[in-house]
Amino acid sequence: MLRKLKYIIPAVLLMTSCKKQLDINTNPYAPTAVTEAHLLTGIERGLGNATSQNGLSYALEVYTHRITVREAPNGYGLTGNDISWGDFYVTVLTNTDFLIAEGTKNGNLQYAGIGEIIKAYAYSLLVDVYGDVPYSEVNKLVSDKITNPKFDKGSEIYPQLITLLNKGIADLNASASNVKKPGVDDLIYGGSIAKWEKAANSIKLKLLLQQRKIKNVTADVNALIATNKLISTTAESFLLPHGPNGATDDRNAGFSEYYASQRTKNVSPWFYEILKGYNPKIYTGITDPRVPYYIYNQLRTASTTTPNPSEYRDGRFLSIYFGSTGPNAGQSQQNYMSLSGIYPVGGRYDDGQGGTATAASGTGAAPDRFITYADVLFMQAELINTGVITGNARTTFQAAVNEAFKQVDYVITTYVKPTTQTVPALVGASATNAYITAVMAQFDAKPAQQLEQILTQKWISSFGFAVDAYTDNRRTGFPVMFDPSNTEQAPGGRVQPPVSGNPSQPVQPSVPVQATKKFPLTLPWPQDELNSNSNAPAQKVDPSTYKPFWLP
Repeated sequence: MLRKLKYIIPAVLLMTSCKKQLDINTNPYAPTAVTEAHLLTGIERGLGNATSQNGLSYALEVYTHRITVREAPNGYGLTGNDISWGDFYVTVLTNTDFLIAEGTKNGNLQYAGIGEIIKAYAYSLLVDVYGDVPYSEVNKLVSDKITNPKFDKGSEIYPQLITLLNKGIADLNASASNVKKPGVDDLIYGGSIAKWEKAANSIKLKLLLQQRKIKNVTADVNALIATNKLISTTAESFLLPHGPNGATDDRNAGFSEYYASQRTKNVSPWFYEILKGYNPKIYTGITDPRVPYYIYNQLRTASTTTPNPSEYRDGRFLSIYFGSTGPNAGQSQQNYMSLSGIYPVGGRYDDGQGGTATAASGTGAAPDRFITYADVLFMQAELINTGVITGNARTTFQAAVNEAFKQVDYVITTYVKPTTQTVPALVGASATNAYITAVMAQFDAKPAQQLEQILTQKWISSFGFAVDAYTDNRRTGFPVMFDPSNTEQAPGGRVQPPVSGNPSQPVQPSVPVQATKKFPLTLPWPQDELNSNSNAPAQKVDPSTYKPFWLP
């Protein structure tokens, strides 16, 4: 909590190494120093936790209609009592300030530069999701006796983040002693200064893109692209690796559904139907070959019946609707519901065999994907399509889609490394080639829908990390999301699952749906922060009207 920052010593400071000989004159619980290496590892893990499906992406996967739940995010029902800033402000931002200070003091400017880049990225996500947030007065207790940091305007924070990213790049490349350099302690890039510089520039590209509706960013974007120092290969993607369960549990947060005693995260029917080609407005009749990589179906056959009645069945796929008020939304489907698969969370590739998911079903080693090479290409395609920069939008879009498929194979072979099944490659497969050909034909045939297609493919690609998908939808209106109040999507307040999709019912009935609140343009602030910080504003009365600064 922000108020508690007055009393918090960074968590890493509380860590100490065991010694064979204990000096009784030294208090092992009050270390006098902490290395940059220990700080960096903890910061990177904290960034992953803060944005994961146990953090921001939990609610935002629901709000971007790739996951459905029965809990608070359903129906846009999240309140300030459901939100915490601890992972961001304590684990990440308090410790990045300390890392920057220590790295600067000790002449280890590569560490300081990485800290500055992570700090800028973390604050950019907070601004994007919440709007105004504490920035300029955070962690100023010792220096300025500030105990209640004010909330700064997002429009005032963003330019400072660009400056901070530039400072980070300068520190990465500065002539300094750098007696200690990042290596294995840098979980993201293993100490590669060149990759960190490309990540920083790619973050800048994202920040500029997100402001394109309120300012002319053409010159800045062109200058950035001219440096030729953006993420430009799959292996340069800005992501945080996870490992299988070992001495410590470092598995992807989303994989916890595989061994949860009560599973809660269903794959959204809206997302599923777009992947399957069922949506009547986009990619109709085109089946995405990534489906078995994205979704694991526990049901063994399409004719398997379940003990409890289900709400949405399409053969082996089982889920619930967003905003459902139907009688079967609350039925337990613990061992029958469809789960996120091998690509987004390191779960299981769906080979058609099904079976109850367990901790042994996968390694859980899927990385957190902050900004991938595919994302950079999708961003450039959007910038060309909207006239911000010149170029060939079609060529760039196709390169982005190709890269999105390559990325799936890369994540599985490089990080997930399944041990109990052989997973076929996507790239080069006939189904993949046919899909991409069909997607590009749609791009050519529907010029008015091209921006929507760019954003929809980006949304499909980013499944598992939802922050930017939420931002993209608010910026552009794309991809089109499920809306229970939309009379085309839910005529009469009801939505129809596949009529013959449930073997227990000759005709699968329609389901009543409603959203308890309007789609929020920002999330509520954490109520605990508002209660404990005398400089905090009043809670947002209606988040659906509280725009981030980059929306005109």
